[in-house]
Amino acid sequence: MKLPGPDHPIAIAPHAGRVRVTFNGAVVAETDRALQLQEASYPPVLYIPREDADMALLQRTAHATHCPYKGDAAYYTIVAGDRRSENAIWSYEAPFPAMAAIAGHLAFYPARVDRIEES
Repeated sequence: MKLPGPDHPIAIAPHAGRVRVTFNGAVVAETDRALQLQEASYPPVLYIPREDADMALLQRTAHATHCPYKGDAAYYTIVAGDRRSENAIWSYEAPFPAMAAIAGHLAFYPARVDRIEES
């Protein structure tokens, strides 16, 4: 485990506004409670509470990754109608203590969903 610091800053803050994620005509998630994680020089990532996602559209996969700053990530495939988007979502289900705010949240790869709308 590495802690965020001056060489690799990570900031988590409430996202102002509403976020809606759609795939194949289905609303996969919609919330006004998203968190925005800004990590070093990477583009910001929105994390959406699981309660605000349609978990019936998601299938947990065997894929997993590890981040030395956040912990182990689990992945989900979206299945909506006749389309699938493999490993389109990741989630840190038990993140390291410094990243505890993102526990119970889902993040979406923008290129693996049809739209991520912010309003």
